[in-house]
Amino acid sequence: MIKRVVGFFGDEEYAGLRRRLFYLILVLIVVADFLVPREHAEFLWDRLPGWSALYGFGSCVLLIFVSKFLGHRGGLMRREDYYD
Repeated sequence: MIKRVVGFFGDEEYAGLRRRLFYLILVLIVVADFLVPREHAEFLWDRLPGWSALYGFGSCVLLIFVSKFLGHRGGLMRREDYYD
């Protein structure tokens, strides 16, 4: 069982299927967010359908760009043979 899961996520043969599956999951999350009642939302943006999915995606993208910037431009990343 675990071999099939690892093969699915690691094999290039399934790249297109993985991408379509992840897009489908993303669409289902946004659609499910339209079905949630919002009577007790504290802030204005909490009442917007799809806000949590958009906020989570934007946060992940921002985190990746900041970490890449710190690694490459901030001097945190070293060459592969740094300790040799």
